[in-house]
Amino acid sequence: MRIFLFSILLLLAGCSQTLHINERYSASGQNSRVQYIVLHYTSADLNRSLQLLTETEVSSHYLIGDRTPTIYRLVDENRRAWHAGDSQWQGRTWLNGTTIGIELVNQGFYDTPTGRYWQPFAPAQIEALIGLLKDIMQRHQLPPGSILAHSDIAPQRKVDPGPLFPWKQLADAGLVPWPDADAVARQQALFSASLPTVQWFQAQLMRQGYAVPLHGELDQATRNVLAAFQMKYRPARYDGEPDAQTA
Repeated sequence: MRIFLFSILLLLAGCSQTLHINERYSASGQNSRVQYIVLHYTSADLNRSLQLLTETEVSSHYLIGDRTPTIYRLVDENRRAWHAGDSQWQGRTWLNGTTIGIELVNQGFYDTPTGRYWQPFAPAQIEALIGLLKDIMQRHQLPPGSILAHSDIAPQRKVDPGPLFPWKQLADAGLVPWPDADAVARQQALFSASLPTVQWFQAQLMRQGYAVPLHGELDQATRNVLAAFQMKYRPARYDGEPDAQTA
């Protein structure tokens, strides 16, 4: 019994010792774990959004209000937030571990007898987002093209932030690469005369980073990826149909 008590005391004494770590040296071969920033809308108002993102298993690093564009930090950037789900981009999968998630308070869409209605984003909310994005990209040294839609990384199940999200405004702020309008017009004329095959579209979408089939068939999975691409660069029509302008 005495031997047992003595062993416990030794164990406790060892646990109380201070661990000394020498931080004098720092490796040059390192970079941020953050590779991308993923944008979402909440499909709820501010109070409900805060509840969902703080009291359930779903979370994001930031939430930006709509009427008053307050930026809420809900998860430290060094920690993983549960916002991406089953996702893929440029061959990387399950992106929660390598992304920063930003939720925008926005109701998303609802269907009416005359069609689908999408809620527009408040201008002040987008201005706050742009400031936050610039700060994150500078600190993590992320290149343009690192900002993604939830629909980019999960096109088979997600459509947020939707066709009313102003990607061109982010491009004008230097955050997102954007196609040259004159070059698009020239290529569109050529593609109108001879539209590429479905397999060509699939290969080009994969080069962009999308997870897309490569079997050459215009199935629903391919249409969903095309629609996600169109929603970002040509939101006037995002029917998932391959055409000259999309090419």
